[in-house]
Amino acid sequence: MNTNKLPYLKEFPNSQGYFGKFGGSFVPEEIAKQMQEINEAYNLIAQNSDFIAELRKIRKHFQGRPTPIYFAHNLTQKYKGAGIYLKREDLNHTGAHKLNHCMGEGLLAKFMGKKKLIAETGAGQHGVALATAAAYFGLECEIHMGEVDIAKEHPNVVRMKLLGAKVIPVSFGAKTLKEAVDSAFEAYLKDPINSMYAIGSVVGPHPFPKMVRDFQAIVGIESHEQFLEMTGELPDIVCACVGGGSNAMGIFSGFIDDCVKLVGVEPLGRGSKLGEHAASLTYGSEGIIHGFNSIMLKDSKGEPASVHSVASGLDYPSVGPEHAFLHSISRTDVTTISDKEAIRAFFELSRIEGIIPAIESSHALAYALKIAPDLKGKKILVNLSGRGDKDIDFVVENYGYGE
Repeated sequence: MNTNKLPYLKEFPNSQGYFGKFGGSFVPEEIAKQMQEINEAYNLIAQNSDFIAELRKIRKHFQGRPTPIYFAHNLTQKYKGAGIYLKREDLNHTGAHKLNHCMGEGLLAKFMGKKKLIAETGAGQHGVALATAAAYFGLECEIHMGEVDIAKEHPNVVRMKLLGAKVIPVSFGAKTLKEAVDSAFEAYLKDPINSMYAIGSVVGPHPFPKMVRDFQAIVGIESHEQFLEMTGELPDIVCACVGGGSNAMGIFSGFIDDCVKLVGVEPLGRGSKLGEHAASLTYGSEGIIHGFNSIMLKDSKGEPASVHSVASGLDYPSVGPEHAFLHSISRTDVTTISDKEAIRAFFELSRIEGIIPAIESSHALAYALKIAPDLKGKKILVNLSGRGDKDIDFVVENYGYGE
């Protein structure tokens, strides 16, 4: 719990982008100048009532916000324990929480006179959301995506192309999310004046961890108000999956100053051996990656390790610096869920509630289902950060229909 005079979100990060010792900006000089310009522009428009009004208009009339909280009555009845509630970010336009910050980043890019948005994507949700924002604001869009994820998340690749984005296959290394970030950064370096690298999570150099969190905080703000209205009290536990951690920081932001347990659910993948999972906070150590200091998984040379998760959006060897900080001060708890547990939860929600979730979100749901039987009388709020349309071909090919 924060005991300082300022609300947590006003106090962190500091002016240099640090959450305690985590965060900051570790980038080449030419990129540092661009990051400073983005920071100055963001600080300017974040105080501008016209910008705030425009973003609110977009959220209401284009995105379809607020998204509802749903009481999962069938799951609650089956597991005979805690009440299970879902924040339905799968109902946000494009099917995930990602559009919350992409529309904000697109509006910022337009304000700065940029002509092109560049980004990485893993599961494709950020890529689709950014392509949507680019179309809305009349900007070019270039999305870098690992070849493994292109094959795995084909429906989202089609959606990005239909929206007018250029999808760049990344064929080096593990051909997944980390390499997509590397590739996108290289492309951005070629023309930082006319383009903006729209980072897809609460990672990267300052100001992106703060900026993405601020845009995603709408999830937590809505959830706080909605849960009180629905139940007359706050949830006992709020949980969300954590890869980079944008959906988790979004919903955590609404409860961070309250007496509510916040739990980040990391991907255990196939097991605890290095290379079989992407559980950075659970098994990692301090290090610098992609321009920020955080907790990361390292190989024997101290470089970012190979990682694995059945969820492409969680397949990253580090975590947002704010998550590292909150865990270090014991404000958040961290747990893990395996591939098998996540897939089992995917089928449970589909069959029992009629909601097909993203595999990423299924990690948080799996945790809720695991603990619910022992918490009778308690209430658990799960951030259902995305829908599973993108995953159905992969799931059926590898797991059948869950029978």
